[in-house]
Amino acid sequence: MGEGWSDDRYEYRPVRIDGDISRVTAAVRLAIQAEFSGWELSRLRLYPGGVRKVVLRRRRSQHPLQPEPTF
Repeated sequence: MGEGWSDDRYEYRPVRIDGDISRVTAAVRLAIQAEFSGWELSRLRLYPGGVRKVVLRRRRSQHPLQPEPTF
């Protein structure tokens, strides 16, 4: 997972999901991040071999100690 970045309203976090992870498993992992950490899907790109590059975003918070997405 790469470093994130932010703008005035959102912070962003790039995530790479390997091609050997099924679509259902990837969707469940992203849903867990949305439910418990406040992340939402900003962009998803599917590459040959099944690799997915995802950019998650969430509104900037006054609570900087929220958990980071893990895959």
